Amino acid sequence: MKTTTKLAIAGLSLAFATGAYAASASDNWDNNCAKCHGADGTGSTKIGKKLKLKDYTDAAVQTNLKDDEMVKAIKEGVSEGGKEKMKAFKDDLPDAEITDLVAYIRKMKK
Repeated sequence: MKTTTKLAIAGLSLAFATGAYAASASDNWDNNCAKCHGADGTGSTKIGKKLKLKDYTDAAVQTNLKDDEMVKAIKEGVSEGGKEKMKAFKDDLPDAEITDLVAYIRKMKK
């Protein structure tokens, strides 16, 4: 086997072994968002009610949400009155997964 082929195979093996794959938007939602926003996006969890989270299934809420604002909130988190309301995910989620998550939220609209 040629050296370049061996290196390519080794590189692919390493990429898969280190978890270099993109999580699906639904997995990211379930793992990072559903605890507060609810599995269905209504925000009707104990934490969601306390924080008065938006109902992402509401068409009016969706109309007022801008994609770039959602991306910024996911990346940088949300604070209110100097208190963290939502943690930042810029270190946890790559840009492509954040974009997919925004599209996933858009699909919640009834």
